[in-house]
Amino acid sequence: MWPYFPELLAKPVPRYTSFPTAAEFADGVCPSDVFAALEQARGEISLYVHIPFCESICWYCGCNTGAANRRQRLASYLDSLYHEIVMIGSRLPRSASIRHVAFGGGSPNAIAPTDFVRLMDTLTLHFRLTDPVISIELDPRTLNESWGAVMGGIGATRASLGVQTFAPHLQAAIGREQPMKDIARSVALLRKVGIASLNFDLMYGLPGQIMDDLVHTIETTVAMGADRVALFGYAHVPHLIPRQRRIDASALPGQYERFRMAERGYRMFVDQGYQPVGFDHFALPGDALAQASLSGRLHRNFQGFTDDDAPVTIGLGASAISSFPQLIVQNEKNSGRYRMMLSQDQLPVSKGVFRLAGDRLRGRIIERLLCHGQARVDRAILTEVYPGIAPFIEKGLLVAEEGKLVIPPAGLAYARAIASQFDPYRAGSPSRFSSAV
Repeated sequence: MWPYFPELLAKPVPRYTSFPTAAEFADGVCPSDVFAALEQARGEISLYVHIPFCESICWYCGCNTGAANRRQRLASYLDSLYHEIVMIGSRLPRSASIRHVAFGGGSPNAIAPTDFVRLMDTLTLHFRLTDPVISIELDPRTLNESWGAVMGGIGATRASLGVQTFAPHLQAAIGREQPMKDIARSVALLRKVGIASLNFDLMYGLPGQIMDDLVHTIETTVAMGADRVALFGYAHVPHLIPRQRRIDASALPGQYERFRMAERGYRMFVDQGYQPVGFDHFALPGDALAQASLSGRLHRNFQGFTDDDAPVTIGLGASAISSFPQLIVQNEKNSGRYRMMLSQDQLPVSKGVFRLAGDRLRGRIIERLLCHGQARVDRAILTEVYPGIAPFIEKGLLVAEEGKLVIPPAGLAYARAIASQFDPYRAGSPSRFSSAV
């Protein structure tokens, strides 16, 4: 069993999908900074396209999304998104090639299939797409045959389904009721149209969840043949996400129960032949994510663990984040203000952070620890962080070798807590995060 040291998990920490994290984003980044970064971009580039709408809003969800119940609002948003695509595409050197395109939300299938085809056509027209890997997040409750035709038509090969849990009473507790038949139908449809890598998002730490609920969900996931799995601990932060106030906080499992759920999930997937990827993802051996993990090519970005090694990701849409070597910038979150800014031919930049040399160095250490469980650390930084990592070393959760730190199997659950010791922004920060497990 994983050793349990609650005092080392007591402090909530970021998920470190970027460094500096979104908590450090601030005013001061201008459209001219983004244009300059775009004009310097070279080689392979990734696109992320955000559709901030869902047919219905789940109570647990922390995504920037709203109800897709007003077609005029959707049409207006898409017009603004097309405008942003034109503005960004015109500044990107033609030598830059797009090798990955990811659609997320919200739920991209909250818009009409015909609108999605138009969106893909607009991307093709204004960016140099070079046989890209296309992935899309989907809501199985509203996935139909028309969307299957679209997926096949654009050549998508990766998809992710928001499953969360197969337990009906837990679905009701988090506002996401979806019968098993919806998932089974979606899986069959996506396989038929060529989706070779299918991800299931699952959650533990849900209100009223017991171990048997998690075991049943994992067994069902394996039986349905998911190629990848993201097993997340539910983050209850109603002070940041007001919709979570509808969730009964008194029914949430305690930290020890969450810890054991994470461990049980890890053991079950490994026993079923999945390759652990980082600390909360799993992939079948033939999947590109597993291969990246085994070969040392695994990376971490705003979409989590990935085999995408592009140095630049361009985010399009409200709240989307773009990442450049020396700059991270986020678009305006509010879709109304996002539309207004673009209607005035203004790039919808909201806030961001300039990545200094020290940030890039620490970011690489954090990424290596989370992706590969080890990282080389120079003496100066090691001396600075040693008081913070010493408790992990003393308990056998971290090993200090010559110029290198290694997280052994016993320390896997503590990876985020260990990584946070290299984050100088956390000292005295008022930002509040989710549980470390």
